[in-house]
Amino acid sequence: MKLFEPGKIGNVTIKNRIAMAPMGMGRIAEQDGRWGERVAEYYAARARGETGLIITSLAPVTRKLEGMWGSHNDFHNPAHIQGLKTVADTVHSSGTKIFVQLTAGFGRVISARNAAKSHPVSASAVPCYFMPEVISRELTTQEVEELVESFGFAAKTCREAGMDGVELHGHEGYLLDQFMTSLWNKRKDKYGGSIEGRLRLPLEAIEAIKTQAGRDFPVIYRYGIEHHLEGARGMAEALDIAGRLEKAGVDALHVDAGCYETSWYPHPTIYQPPAFMVDMAVAAKKVVKIPVINVGKLWYPDLAEKVLQEGKADFIALGRGLLSDPDWALKVKQGKTGDIRICIGDHDGCMVRLRSGKATCCTVNPQAGAEKELALLPARKKKKVLIIGGGPAGMEAARVAAIRGHEVILWEKSPNLGGNLVPASAPAFKADMRTYLEYQIKQLHKLGIRIETGREASLESVKKASPDAVVLAAGARPIFPDIPGIRGGNVITAIDLLEGRGKSGKTAIVLGGGLAACETALHLAQKGSKVTIVKRTEALLENMYEANRDHLLLMLSQEHVNIIKGVQIEEVTAQGVTISKLGEKQRLEADTVVLSLGLEPRKELVVALQDKVPELHIAGDCAEPRRLINAIWEGFHAGRAL
Repeated sequence: MKLFEPGKIGNVTIKNRIAMAPMGMGRIAEQDGRWGERVAEYYAARARGETGLIITSLAPVTRKLEGMWGSHNDFHNPAHIQGLKTVADTVHSSGTKIFVQLTAGFGRVISARNAAKSHPVSASAVPCYFMPEVISRELTTQEVEELVESFGFAAKTCREAGMDGVELHGHEGYLLDQFMTSLWNKRKDKYGGSIEGRLRLPLEAIEAIKTQAGRDFPVIYRYGIEHHLEGARGMAEALDIAGRLEKAGVDALHVDAGCYETSWYPHPTIYQPPAFMVDMAVAAKKVVKIPVINVGKLWYPDLAEKVLQEGKADFIALGRGLLSDPDWALKVKQGKTGDIRICIGDHDGCMVRLRSGKATCCTVNPQAGAEKELALLPARKKKKVLIIGGGPAGMEAARVAAIRGHEVILWEKSPNLGGNLVPASAPAFKADMRTYLEYQIKQLHKLGIRIETGREASLESVKKASPDAVVLAAGARPIFPDIPGIRGGNVITAIDLLEGRGKSGKTAIVLGGGLAACETALHLAQKGSKVTIVKRTEALLENMYEANRDHLLLMLSQEHVNIIKGVQIEEVTAQGVTISKLGEKQRLEADTVVLSLGLEPRKELVVALQDKVPELHIAGDCAEPRRLINAIWEGFHAGRAL
């Protein structure tokens, strides 16, 4: 396979064409930002999984400009440099190469929490992304010149610590990208104006690296070919930049797209199709001779191989696909592609945790970033374990318990495994979630778990089974609020609709404004229905990572889904729904009314089994309906606690 042919970046030979894309790791690092044992194990796990090149989380070249960098690596601290050495040595022991991603900083996209430590800076005085009312301070010419020197010093330190190269973070609208882009760079000095002025900082940084770290020390440059934002970078300028970077001595390009305003490109959502940024690499390869790395949902092995075979890229990079499965490359190499646990693009385990100051992890892989702490060790005492419920929590509990050596029996009252993952993965745009569901089911069968579908549990049947321990993961049911007509013949729950237990007409009203409601509305609209969402409050898609929220809202807009918020639902009739706002009633007509107003936990067995079995663990929605990450993680920890 082309994936496993050696490749070169500069003078560094990489054993295959698979790279780990840079991702923030948050509190995987020590409290002061030092890369300790946990960071070393985090990268070592991906190296043991046969990843050829690891590009690390971003590391600031200076702490002078932004107050947040106390939580990131410090190139002037001997203890931090020792951490770099340990990580490099650990990764090298698996034959993997490692590059450090160097960043100038966040600039105008710094978070409000970190902006409180120092006033935001940027190429120019422009509004901050998270705080539009705050205008960033323009860096002085002297500060920019000092920033250039910081790149050289940081790269030299990386080389001395045993790293194989560096990548410059000129992407996603961060500080270096702010200098490159006319939308954010309004400077009048030598670092602004024309393309030559706007590229002066990155080009001088490259020269400083080559001067201080050595001409033979490889440099990758990562940047977006298109920002997909009015007034920002387009294709023509991006390709001009590619040629200038090659001429400046860059050894490879890592091409991407988007920025914070269009974050569903740099942080792909579940709604993005696989390999959706291949055209960026194709365009770059037409104008440069140096290697081009492509990224963007390439965790489907056949697709990644095809990209390389067709010469559309020289390397493929996986980001969150290596959070969800650190053994991705090893499994492909061994022909075990069906055992790959892919990323589902919800961002709850990675970006949401990162934003809240926690360690980056993964919704479908709770061990990501905690590989040693959460290792699955053999059970000290083998138990007969009964899992009640075959949804995401129950399946994960069963998987983990079986890996640890327990005898596992799983009861699911419906004909199929999956629980609410089945309707959640039904729309065409949820293919990644379907793949994850198929993976989980396959693992349960491979582990020899006794699966009994169509089996409803009761206190009597559980007692008769005589388990040593029970994991109760019975899930939740749709809420039917006290609204006249809510159980009429034209009303169907979103779950029943998505599972095929009923159909929608040519017009539909979806009651609810959460994730399930909006995805169901999009699903119906894509199938040709005229859809209206009715939401009782003004908020829509609350507590959802903005890339996913904004992308879903964009798709709803493109499908002309009507959204009515802040209204009272007075009645459901055979003709549709009657709503009111400020006392004024309005009738909305539709063939079908889809109910998606939340879930209530199935508590019956929680009450029945309490103190009636030797050991009881409760996981997932039957404890409290929340997000998928809660169900999977609780199932994992239940299986680990047995």
